[in-house]
Amino acid sequence: MTVAADVLEIDDALAQYDPVMGLEVHVELNTKSKMFCGCPTEFGAPPNTQTCPVCLGLPGALPVVNARGVESAIKIGLALNCEIAEWCRFARKNYFYPDMPKNFQTSQYDEPIAFNGWTEVVVDGETYRIEIERAHMEEDTGKSTHIGGATGRIHGASHSLVDYNRAGIPLIEIVTKTIEVPPAKAAAVARAYVSMLRDLLLSLDVSDVRMDQGSLRCDANVSLKPKGSSTLGTRTETKNVNSFRSVERAITYEITRQAAVLSSGGKVLQETRHWHEDTGVTTSGREKSDADDYRYFPEPDLVPVAPSREWVEELRATLPEAPSVRRARLQESWGFTDLEMRDVINGNALEPIVATVELGVPAAAAKKWWLGELARFANEQGLELDALSVGPTEVAEVQKLVDDGTLNDKLARQVFEGLLAGEGTPAEVIEKRGLALVSDDGPLLEAIDRAIAANPDVVEKVNSGKPAAAGALIGAVMKDMRGQADAAKVRQLLNDKLGI
Repeated sequence: MTVAADVLEIDDALAQYDPVMGLEVHVELNTKSKMFCGCPTEFGAPPNTQTCPVCLGLPGALPVVNARGVESAIKIGLALNCEIAEWCRFARKNYFYPDMPKNFQTSQYDEPIAFNGWTEVVVDGETYRIEIERAHMEEDTGKSTHIGGATGRIHGASHSLVDYNRAGIPLIEIVTKTIEVPPAKAAAVARAYVSMLRDLLLSLDVSDVRMDQGSLRCDANVSLKPKGSSTLGTRTETKNVNSFRSVERAITYEITRQAAVLSSGGKVLQETRHWHEDTGVTTSGREKSDADDYRYFPEPDLVPVAPSREWVEELRATLPEAPSVRRARLQESWGFTDLEMRDVINGNALEPIVATVELGVPAAAAKKWWLGELARFANEQGLELDALSVGPTEVAEVQKLVDDGTLNDKLARQVFEGLLAGEGTPAEVIEKRGLALVSDDGPLLEAIDRAIAANPDVVEKVNSGKPAAAGALIGAVMKDMRGQADAAKVRQLLNDKLGI
């Protein structure tokens, strides 16, 4: 019986227990048709308009394997340093799927197409190796929408609606082996791994990896073992976590929750759990089944898949630059220190900075905006950088205005505030807020005269051979002009006025 418990502080939990993780990442492929039929896969179509007898599981309908899906699976396996099977086949995974009309999932069980691989992630300057158990092909389920309840889940709902458009979309499930890293780094390593996978899959062009649309989802298995013990604890599986930040938060929460259960004398229940982004907690889903419970057996309607070694090598030759190699190249090109590049990676700002630099913005300026104003806003809103309404194009436009003297950094920050508030383009924000720099001599000279008149003691210091004192006058002018003066122009005019 599980003893009720809240959570321990994370430091207290890690002082008593070591977390052990296993991550299962589901990737929807960007094929134009489903895995076993010709139905389109476009996201957002009206419900149940992208279906056919095959993906609806109607009697007599026979599936056919999507060749592009197999190709993508092989490329993913190769990029993760996996062995590629010379022969593999599909299996039926039997379970009550209310959103899978044929009531089983076509997947792979003991014969995956890719297996025994590895990859690496970097967290706080340290490299951690992640062993890959398998990457196998399967199909996605449909989507259930529960109506009438307070939480959007089936409990308390009056009825449910099912959309079968997603049923049959090609999935690759990437499963790690057991992950054991320094306890304090566990959640951060998990986040870095999912982030790395997203970058890798984008570079392979096999998925749009839109976590907000469910095309990249992570199931996080977490268990705890007492300090010094080699015996693994009972695991829970937190399902369908769909952002990097949520992966880290969900694993941290499960560590603190399980630690509280164990320290109070209870037992952790092997179950699936749901992550709640709004409250930052997981709640119980259903008792977790083991593989035997799914009664796998070979799919009789599909022939085995036997990729030739020649085809595998042809695909290997098409693989892009590895993300780790690419990061090292970019760091050297940009002139970033290890600490600066670590901040970029940990802030998930690499791709936005790359895109901004490609638009002609110096790397240092791109980093300043993405890790400054934009990262701060994203953190406040609980968003990833790529979910912001401001993108590389807007950042490049603002930086160009800084470069040509229309804005200074202070005013540029206010422009970003307006952009994030939906006030229009950079030019429209500047006009609405009156943010352009004043560089005309007339208004600046008037402000300089006011500063000189208000600070005779400073003027006397300057005239007595202390030119550095003029900085106070420049500050007074900038304050008078509400930060909208061109500081370099103010210094020049002031020096001329005082004969410096």
